[in-house]
Amino acid sequence: MQKPLPISPAAGTVIVGMSGGVDSAVAALLLRDAGFSVQGLFMSNWDDDDGYCTTAADYQDARRVCELLGIPLHRVSFARQYRERVFSLFLREYAAGRTPNPDVLCNREIKFGVCLEYMQRLGADWIATGHYAQIRHSRPYPELLKAADAAKDQSYFLHSVAVSALSKTLFPLGRLQKAQVRAMAHAAGLPVFDKPDSTGICFIGERPFQEFLSQHLRTEPGSIETADGRILGEHAGLALYTLGQRSGLKIGGRAGAAAAPWYVADKVMARNALIVVQDQNHPLLLSDSFSVEQMHWINPDDARELPRECAVKTRYRQNDLACVLRSSGAEGWRVALDRPARSVTPGQYAVFYQGERCLGGGIIANRSNAAPAPVAERITYNSAYLVEGS
Repeated sequence: MQKPLPISPAAGTVIVGMSGGVDSAVAALLLRDAGFSVQGLFMSNWDDDDGYCTTAADYQDARRVCELLGIPLHRVSFARQYRERVFSLFLREYAAGRTPNPDVLCNREIKFGVCLEYMQRLGADWIATGHYAQIRHSRPYPELLKAADAAKDQSYFLHSVAVSALSKTLFPLGRLQKAQVRAMAHAAGLPVFDKPDSTGICFIGERPFQEFLSQHLRTEPGSIETADGRILGEHAGLALYTLGQRSGLKIGGRAGAAAAPWYVADKVMARNALIVVQDQNHPLLLSDSFSVEQMHWINPDDARELPRECAVKTRYRQNDLACVLRSSGAEGWRVALDRPARSVTPGQYAVFYQGERCLGGGIIANRSNAAPAPVAERITYNSAYLVEGS
């Protein structure tokens, strides 16, 4: 049974971010049934009508749900702000040889940034979404907690949302399992009860990822090499590959090499080389420590309690990794892992936890291998890879 929501309906109007999916639909249903004054808002962040974007269909689903629930639905476009605050940085990070996570930026800058401000202008006292996470509205800082459904927990994507925004946010699904959410939608007759979950980056949709990046980045072919410098083939552009990648290398079997898959292990921007290895536990793929920059703390007091034994995720849906987090002066923060981890990727987010509580997180800057690596050159920013006018 759904537990009572932590905020009283007497607290005022709540506007729910309606995506057209089942999660936001059930979030609105629960708030309405709990006695809140509920409105919906559908936002679009991408304005290219290229056949891959599902915005039009998603809006119709959101409209049908709101009509059935008897709540008003607003519609707004933040496409300009998205390109300025999210997409431009997304391209710059890929051009630098790093692998960004635009969903984290979208939450901070758009959904809980300009969209929150817009909702408040519409009269919202609270905002709500269909994210799987929990908030404990404590003072002076709210606490962001993992969802009850560990397989769907999205606190990783929410770690950099401003504290002022979290203080005004409700996550009605935080205590539910996904199966319960779909059952509630079906019982209420919501037309999206069996709609598949959206996957991937919102503005890319189902299109081939490398094809999309090639339209926005200037890519230069170069050599694919083994860790000891043997050339195996040619890559299509360093920006199109990420650490740990296995598919799409197109190098097949090689004489004198084991009949095993190849993995991207490093990028050498200085000479445009892609380094690959066959052993998934090769030292180039493993890291026992890494540095973090642009750290965001949900509770600033936690930043003063270092070094700290805690847990970290270096990518979504990863098991917690035991670590020690400490301040590292000009470098930012340094993370020492209890055990080496595979494919710790610069540009991705490291998100830290103390039990179920999310402490915050930052961007992975540099990684250290568990053993000496034969490739000495490191990734450096190269703006020449950006297409003019992007």
